[in-house]
Amino acid sequence: MGFSRPRTGKDGKIRYAAVYRDLRGNIRHAGTFATQAQADKAWQKALAKLTLERLPDPGKGRQSFRRYVEEVWFPNHVIELRTRENYDYEINRHIMPWFANMRMIDVMPIDVREWVTHLRNEGVNPPTIRYCMTILSAIFTTALNDMVIVLHPCKGVRTPPVPKKKRTIITPEQFDVLYEALPNARMQLLVETKVETGLRWGELTELRIQDLDLTTRTLTVSRVVIELASKYHPEGGRFLVKDYPKDREHRVLKLSRQITDKLATYTRAEQLHDGELLFFLRSQELSQPPRLRVLADPDTLGLTARNEAGRTYRHGTLSGYSAGKCRCQHCKNAYAHYRAQRRATGKDSPRSRRVVNSDGHIPRAWFRDHVWKPAIKTAKLRVYVRPHDLRHAHASWLLAGGADLQVVRDRLGHASISTTEKYLHTLPDDNDSTLDAFSKIRNRSKPDNQQATG
Repeated sequence: MGFSRPRTGKDGKIRYAAVYRDLRGNIRHAGTFATQAQADKAWQKALAKLTLERLPDPGKGRQSFRRYVEEVWFPNHVIELRTRENYDYEINRHIMPWFANMRMIDVMPIDVREWVTHLRNEGVNPPTIRYCMTILSAIFTTALNDMVIVLHPCKGVRTPPVPKKKRTIITPEQFDVLYEALPNARMQLLVETKVETGLRWGELTELRIQDLDLTTRTLTVSRVVIELASKYHPEGGRFLVKDYPKDREHRVLKLSRQITDKLATYTRAEQLHDGELLFFLRSQELSQPPRLRVLADPDTLGLTARNEAGRTYRHGTLSGYSAGKCRCQHCKNAYAHYRAQRRATGKDSPRSRRVVNSDGHIPRAWFRDHVWKPAIKTAKLRVYVRPHDLRHAHASWLLAGGADLQVVRDRLGHASISTTEKYLHTLPDDNDSTLDAFSKIRNRSKPDNQQATG
């Protein structure tokens, strides 16, 4: 709807403003003109343009994939910041090199299939290919909804199958060995709290004193901390606290008496108060001593494999690393020692030592490298266990002990109970009862079994 509105200027002359309402009902102006006819023509033209912009336009599909993703889709796609960081990496690493210069309307299913084949030939693993396909499909779904394209090129395109890996469930006996291998009592308490509660890493490291009620032995999970690259952080930092956990629902966990007593002793010893982190990184833990390298005598290490020119070099030498392209620890140590000497004498631009960027939260990588991996090595477990596997162990132990499936689901914050069901019968000794039942029927005809039953 539009109309012409007369207005009198400072010179006393009457002019006409072209006025119309947009789709939201807001008043818009298309200019001021000397005659009413010109004003009517202007607002009618503006309304026609507004209507055309809402109709499919083949010209939209002629824009390049890069332009649509970088200027339209990615800036306006509502996702979590951590997911945005992951999307940005995969788009630039695996998607953009193939589709960047193609027009949106020209991308067909055959192009997507060729891209999948290309990734397989490049050695990209199936889970990454499936993740990239999820991103690409989201891009073209939005483009289809925006009427940029008329065909979804990802529909019907299959990715390599991703085999389901068996979850590593640490047994209570293995946990006890790992527990003793941890470096100090504080890290032991952190790990024990994780296996007793099943918290995710971001939930565990964001726990604060006010979340712990020692009287009722309950723990409230209401926040989570995530680690981001500075370019994705709203304030250029490293850690970002979200006021909701992964399932977007606060939950309250009941604690055992023994872990409650340990946490009470710990909070008193550390003199922690409301608002402070329960588990935090101390300042002295941030600075790590320089790594000591023991350089072996190259004459005792033998020769490297032949390079492209058919030549071999001694291990533990610069030639072994550079010309022989050997990456054994001896050759790497020799090259690192050479570079350190050059920096010390000012021959190379010195690079500042990497430091742990923390606001008190324990970085996941720092814990893995300085606490977890050394403990795994010392414990000499026959399987490798990740910190997140303690969450799996918590669920498995609860169900093996007879806990209700729905209660375990609520405790872990699973969105679907089918996720919790995957932890049923996951302990190695859970199959013993099944084998005993099989043996009872299988061997009932044997004489020894008959005498035993007689």
